[in-house]
Amino acid sequence: MIDVFEKITEDKNNNLDFALCIITNTKGSVPRAKGAKMLVYPNGKIFGTIGGGRVEKKIIEDALLVLQTKEPVHIHYDLLKQLDMCCGGSIDIYIEPVMKKNKLYIFGAGHTGIALAKRAIDFNFDITIIDDRQDYIDEVTIEGVKKIYSDFKIILPQLLFDENTYITIMTYSHPLDRIILSYCLKQQHGYLGMIGSMRKIEVTIRLFLEEGIATEEEMEKVDMPMGIDIGADGPDEIAISILAKLVSVKNKVNI
Repeated sequence: MIDVFEKITEDKNNNLDFALCIITNTKGSVPRAKGAKMLVYPNGKIFGTIGGGRVEKKIIEDALLVLQTKEPVHIHYDLLKQLDMCCGGSIDIYIEPVMKKNKLYIFGAGHTGIALAKRAIDFNFDITIIDDRQDYIDEVTIEGVKKIYSDFKIILPQLLFDENTYITIMTYSHPLDRIILSYCLKQQHGYLGMIGSMRKIEVTIRLFLEEGIATEEEMEKVDMPMGIDIGADGPDEIAISILAKLVSVKNKVNI
């Protein structure tokens, strides 16, 4: 049977959310000793134990709250006074949320796409660069970054989208950008942005509204032109402006 540390590694590799609970201190008679660990998952299931009974039930409840707030806590439990457990001791528990990485899809392996991937890798994103040009995909050699060589129309239905998916569109072709945007608009996502000049954005909005591809409300939610306006010039500065926007969305900061 695998131990807690092996399970943590396995769950992180599988990009799962869980809360790590550790007994940091004990006093008197308690079910488990200091250092006992337990993992709690969003569905309430657990791996390991910190002693069972009412205290474990309460810790599971508190761990589920931590998964919602995404903030670690240190809690003191008096087993007799708070939980009516006859053993009568007390324990201190540290509960830390371990959250799965946000998926970042970068459509376009050009200079700006690669520059964004290089910087985003340090910000807990699970990054995939997608392009239909083999030679450009071959240039992507960033450790930890996945790459997909495929026709965009073919790969889009095969990708997974959820509320933690961040989508950046920056291919070499305006029509391709619009094809990708029209598909991604209808998928679950946490962020959706497209690079381009104001002229390109104006044309895209007009086309999407006239052809019934999207509503005004849907178009207003797309970050176009993508990134925070810092007067960026060149791929590296543009990538930084986009990354700043991604981080602000991740941290729920309106800019």
